[in-house]
Amino acid sequence: MSFVLEQLSGVEGLSYRAMMGEFVIYVRGKVVGGVYDDRLLIKDTVSARKLTPNAQYELPYDGGRPMLSVDVDDRELACRLFNAVADDLPAPAQKNRKN
Repeated sequence: MSFVLEQLSGVEGLSYRAMMGEFVIYVRGKVVGGVYDDRLLIKDTVSARKLTPNAQYELPYDGGRPMLSVDVDDRELACRLFNAVADDLPAPAQKNRKN
């Protein structure tokens, strides 16, 4: 995870959360992907398919939706990819808060 975070250091609004031994990655409050069983997976969007046309689909966990397996060795491409996927995704839903 530390390597992934280092490679994505140019992505504004990047954060992550540990969940059940895995890591969920957020960009500007949107879930864009995560690290599952030492695999970096990103949500399948139009931009993700354009920027990584040879990426393979993998399941993050049993019952999960297929995601694209990506490599972040190219820092510039990785940052463009995560920003583009965040741009493709809708804003997170607002939570109702009771007073």
